[in-house]
Amino acid sequence: MDFKNLKFVKKLKNVAPKIKWAMFKNVQDYKINSQYIDYIIPEQKKSIEYDSIKLENMVKESLIKEFGPKIKNSKSYPMLVDAVVHNLKKKQLAVFDNIEDELEEI
Repeated sequence: MDFKNLKFVKKLKNVAPKIKWAMFKNVQDYKINSQYIDYIIPEQKKSIEYDSIKLENMVKESLIKEFGPKIKNSKSYPMLVDAVVHNLKKKQLAVFDNIEDELEEI
């Protein structure tokens, strides 16, 4: 019984490079056109709104972890989320401005 399994494994070793080559060839075909980008990054994830929604959801999760689930029921919760998101975006823009200034000096 073990001998049959060994033969099967040896046959698979010979087939594996052919499968890898076929997969590589298919990926190369995708890279030639825009379908490759669509395959890696679906359309819904390419927009700026998606990034904003993702950031907002992360902020909500951290506020709930920090202050507990009861914070979602407070009246100021949406304003708090907006303020935190705004501050994060503001800091991100400041970092990008600093990077641009440093690049201009070079």
